[in-house]
Amino acid sequence: MPHSAADRAADLAIVGAGPAGLAAAVTAADLGLSVVLLDAGARPGGQYYRHPAPELDPTGARALHHDWQAFAARERRLRAHEKAGRVGYLPDHHVWTIESAGPVRTLRARTSDDTAVTVTAGAVLLATGAYERHLPFPGWTLPGVVGAGGAQAMLKGGLVLPGRRIVVAGSGPLLLAVAASLAGAGARVPAVVEASAYGGYARHAATLLRNPGKLVEGARYGTALARRHIRLLTRHAVVEAHGTDRVEAVTLARLDRDWRPIAGTARRVPCDAVAVGHGLVPELSLATALGCATRTAPDGTVALALSDDQRTSVPGVWSAGETGGIGGAQLALVEGELAAHDIARAAGRATPGRPAADTLRSSGAPRPTSADAVAGLRRRRTRLRAFADAMAAAHRPGAGWADWLTPTTDVCRCEEVPAARITEAVDELGARDPRTVKLLTRAGMGWCQGRMCGPAVAALCGAGPTPDRRPLACPVPLRHLAELPRQNG
Repeated sequence: MPHSAADRAADLAIVGAGPAGLAAAVTAADLGLSVVLLDAGARPGGQYYRHPAPELDPTGARALHHDWQAFAARERRLRAHEKAGRVGYLPDHHVWTIESAGPVRTLRARTSDDTAVTVTAGAVLLATGAYERHLPFPGWTLPGVVGAGGAQAMLKGGLVLPGRRIVVAGSGPLLLAVAASLAGAGARVPAVVEASAYGGYARHAATLLRNPGKLVEGARYGTALARRHIRLLTRHAVVEAHGTDRVEAVTLARLDRDWRPIAGTARRVPCDAVAVGHGLVPELSLATALGCATRTAPDGTVALALSDDQRTSVPGVWSAGETGGIGGAQLALVEGELAAHDIARAAGRATPGRPAADTLRSSGAPRPTSADAVAGLRRRRTRLRAFADAMAAAHRPGAGWADWLTPTTDVCRCEEVPAARITEAVDELGARDPRTVKLLTRAGMGWCQGRMCGPAVAALCGAGPTPDRRPLACPVPLRHLAELPRQNG
């Protein structure tokens, strides 16, 4: 197989340069490991710290990010390690498979111009993040209906708005951040439409009190919405979008505790855009292809089952960030550092009495030992994970959301599969799982490979969440497959 100049070997290969991967890379390099950091994006930061195009004003984009300074400090550390040869940073690299043979892990990637790249490492850290969870409703395919995270990405990455009058809807704390960002950029937000109720947090009062920073953050968003006279409607949902060439209005309805629309509560709200999302789904394509064990998270998504040190069930493979359950950037940073410490320990590069490098501390402050650093990270991880689980449980979709659908509502956008065909596959053709529904209807066979319709299809066929296993994590040219080494036997 021909090798590119980017092919290399390292102690640790990290997939994903978002908060978790970036934190892991600089921490591992601090601890003496050689690192290769591969990322599909052109700049580090992932979806959370999204960069604007070079010709746009970067100052304006930075103002849209929460805790940009924490990212900037780690990016400086990354560049310093890269310059010193301790980190090989490979942007615009899509990892499509990982092979494990004994003590060596082989990662195969492609660049946007389809150059084949191979990286070998003793350890792999998966920090592949997440993508948005969507629940379909009549009219959701109209132009102007975008994901809540997609609207924020447009603003952060392009400094543009999806519309001027934008309804923000769905479920989860991301909605508050999106609404505040859109309104701060000049959009009119008539309402934030939350399908759950924040009363669900009351069952986790002790967890909330242990995370005062999260309470302050929530209060800040609430204050921003109140100052701009943005209504927060809980136990409501967008049950239909209306328009011809693009969305012109939405119908809102009040929901019962199972998310079923309550008769007689519908009302129409004019708008020219809808930013809608129901949380995030961990991106596990590489992990499940390796055979990593999974679990069902409190929000109903499939996440990796991880040890206290971020180890997966597959030897030599660690994971950090949203792959272990949706938890946000702060938790991802902590998990990335924690994983790096354990990988260094496994490689014999960190001992309990050895000072842990931390270039973010002032030079006059005493440096903690590795044992102290790990203990502190574990405490923070436990606290932040408890809050994330409470948040996930409070916003988990109710089973009644399917009552929003009509027989002609497209569930799979890529293959234009309506709800009636999925219902037919289940009720008349005997389908009992998403795979059978896919084979009978083509739902999930399109370009997104079920990432957009997968949760909805699973719910409509009465199946619980299952890990999505596929041999390739992203599209790859056939010539790359043909160039793979032949297997003996």
